[in-house]
Amino acid sequence: MRNKFYLIWVLFFCIATNPAFAQSTQIKGFVDVTTTYQGNKASFGFDEQDLFITSVLSDKISFLGESVFKYSPSSSTEFSVSIERIIINYNIKGNNNLILGKVHTPVNYWNDTYHHGRVFFPTIDRPLLFSANIIPLHTVGVGVEGHDMGSVKFGYNFFVGNGLGSSDIADNDKSKSITAAIYIKPADRLKIGVSWYHDAISKGAEVHNKVIGWKVRQNLLSASISRFGKKLELLAESTAGLNHTDTTGSKTTFASYIYAGLRVTDKLVPYLRFDDLHYQVGEIYYDKNNTRSFVAGLRYEINYLAVVKLEYQYQHSQFLSSQNKVTAQFAIGF
Repeated sequence: MRNKFYLIWVLFFCIATNPAFAQSTQIKGFVDVTTTYQGNKASFGFDEQDLFITSVLSDKISFLGESVFKYSPSSSTEFSVSIERIIINYNIKGNNNLILGKVHTPVNYWNDTYHHGRVFFPTIDRPLLFSANIIPLHTVGVGVEGHDMGSVKFGYNFFVGNGLGSSDIADNDKSKSITAAIYIKPADRLKIGVSWYHDAISKGAEVHNKVIGWKVRQNLLSASISRFGKKLELLAESTAGLNHTDTTGSKTTFASYIYAGLRVTDKLVPYLRFDDLHYQVGEIYYDKNNTRSFVAGLRYEINYLAVVKLEYQYQHSQFLSSQNKVTAQFAIGF
């Protein structure tokens, strides 16, 4: 009996320590602090603290979770926790996967590539089309994806989920959002992609803290090209937002940006970014305010988990006076 008992423990130990059976879980964190000078006033602050968890449960099943702790003036404690991503991934075959949960909607390169760890951002902040709420950041639902297939490294995403105005646990209406995206990587470090997003936003839905007064049928068409080479960095994206209501008909918004950086040393990258938001007359879904922005900055990579950035931004909009801002950021991963 004693020998059998020892044998059971030896077998358990071998299984538990064998990489083929053991669960592999990693927990990482990201945070950044900033100093901003604008309007003859200097301010200090931090953006978000990001908790990033990945776990491999088997050769078929993996998990990704991302939670963000951030300042929220509407909270009683002035800080809140936001679940940004909860993804269960099931490998169907080869590079094809079934995904379930809350994802970053794969509508463009930026939203599909960069999570909330700003140490990886090429610039301090996201492009203006994000702060203008052109892009649906998250979707809760189910989809399939594939990557790096064939000689051109073809990839695709197809996702069906709750639409805009819904919560993380329930849809607010019968309509479902649809996201379809494809891309190729025809050369080293080069990626070209296009996507389509469709949703029907019901009257009375609350989207971005605004109650929608009309039913809106929305289609987003996006295209991007990126190449982050050893010396030159280039990223350009454009989105056409087509919003249709029975009141105003179809109106089109164009949101674009182009980023370019040059690695002059192994650690130092000067860069530029130009943003443009243009709304068609009669647009009623977006908070229309034609805006252009110019960013010039320096990025110093101490290592891949510690980056310092310094930026100057000039922004001119239709209804607000021109703004000049200087921002320094220290972002880390841990």
